Amino acid sequence: MFKPYFIFIFCCVFCFQSFSQGNFILRKGNKDRINFKLIHNLIVIPVEINGAKLSFLLDTGISKSIIFNFLNLREDLQINQAESIYLRGLGEGKAVEALKSRNNVFRIGKAININQDIYAIFDPSLNFAPRLGVPIHGIIGYDLLKDFVVEVNYSNKYIKLHDPDTYKPKKCKKCKSLPIEFHNNKPYIIGSISINGNSKQVKLLIDSGGSDALWLFDDEDITIPDKFFEDFLGRGLSGSVYGKRSKLDKFSIAGFELKKVNVAFPDSMSVSYAKKIKDRNGSLGGEILKRFNIILDYPNSKITLKRNRFFSNPFYYNLSGITLEHNGVRMVKEIDRGSGITRFNSNSESAGSVTVFVTNSYRYLLASAFTIVELREDSPAKNAGLKLEDVILAVNNKDAHLYSLQDIIQMFYGEDGNRISLLIDRKGVQLRFNFRLEKLL
Repeated sequence: MFKPYFIFIFCCVFCFQSFSQGNFILRKGNKDRINFKLIHNLIVIPVEINGAKLSFLLDTGISKSIIFNFLNLREDLQINQAESIYLRGLGEGKAVEALKSRNNVFRIGKAININQDIYAIFDPSLNFAPRLGVPIHGIIGYDLLKDFVVEVNYSNKYIKLHDPDTYKPKKCKKCKSLPIEFHNNKPYIIGSISINGNSKQVKLLIDSGGSDALWLFDDEDITIPDKFFEDFLGRGLSGSVYGKRSKLDKFSIAGFELKKVNVAFPDSMSVSYAKKIKDRNGSLGGEILKRFNIILDYPNSKITLKRNRFFSNPFYYNLSGITLEHNGVRMVKEIDRGSGITRFNSNSESAGSVTVFVTNSYRYLLASAFTIVELREDSPAKNAGLKLEDVILAVNNKDAHLYSLQDIIQMFYGEDGNRISLLIDRKGVQLRFNFRLEKLL
C-alpha cells in the first residue's frame, strides 16, 4: 500500500552568530532505541524540554532547534535566559520573531543535554500540526545528530543512538557508504540525476524534514522537463512555497537507482537564501530517504544506506489538487448505539481534542474539522467546484471524522480514474461534489 506524500518544508536559513552550548550524552549504556511515528514521510520523536513532554520532527535540514506556537506552550514550558532574535527561512515573506534561549534541559530517550539552545517562535500561523494531523511542537536536527552515530530504521520506525566512541558497525554486504559534506552544520551529499536525456551530478541537502522526494534548483545546467504542472510545494518559516512538479527519468545515489522519480522545482524567490550555498543543486527529502535504512555518522562525516521494503514502491502525486488541514473542531451528531457516557476515539491520533456527549438516542461529539487550504489550478477538485475553506464532512459516503487526516489524503494519491465523492460544509450549507482523479504527467 502506498502512503500519502504531503509536502512540508522545515529547512531554515539562520542569519546570526552561533554560541557555545552543551552536548547530548547517553545516561545509561552506550546506545538507545527510540520509536518514532512516520507521518507523510516525516519522523516524529518524543522530546522532553525542561520537564515538558513534547513531539518534535527529526530534521537533518536544520542546524538549530526550534519550538513552534510558543504562546500556547508557555504555561507548560519554561524557557530560560531568552532574548529576541529574527529567523529567516524558505518562502517569500519576512523574517519571523523568535526567542533565543540557553541552558535548557533536553531529554530524548536516554540521551540528555543540560545546556541546550532553542529558538521559540511566537507566530501562531507557524504551527505545522494542522497539516500533519498530529501534535508537532518543534524540530531538532544537528544539535542531536552531531553527538551520536544514528541509525534511522524507516522499515520498523525507530532510531538508535550510539556512542561514537564505542560504536562498531555491523558487516553489511548490501550497504553502501558515501561521504557527507557540511555547510553551516547541514549535511550535503552527491547524487546523480537523469533529466531531459542528460545525466548530471548534483549536490543535495539531506533533508528529512521535507516530505517530497527531490527538490532541484532550476538553472542553466538543470532545466525543467517539458511535462510539468504548477503546484503548492509547502510552507517554510518565511511563507508558502510554490513551484513546478515533474518526473525525473532516473535518480542514483551510492549505486542505488530509482526510476520515474518525483521532482519539484521551487520558485527562485522562495529559495533565494538556500541557493547561496556554494554548488548546491537542491534537497533530498523524505520520500526517497524512507526507501533506505540509514546510518548517519556525523562524527566521521559519513552516511550508510541500505535499501528497505519501501525501495521499489512507485512515486505517486496528489491527483485531486486538494491540500487539507486540520482546522479546529466541529459538532457531529451520531446515533447512540450504546449507553452511558463514552469518549470518542478516531482510528488515529488527532491534533485536536475530542469530547463526547450522550442524549436519549443520539450523541454529539466534537470531531476534527478537515478544511481545504490549497487548491491546484485546473485540478479535478477545482474544476468540480470545490473552494478554499470548504470543510469536508464525508468522503465516499463515509463520515470524515471516522478517518484520520492521513487516511483522507491517501485517497487523493489513488489511481488515475478513481472516483471521489465529497460532502462539504460551505458557510453552513452542505454540498456534494464528485470528481475523478486525473493523471498529471
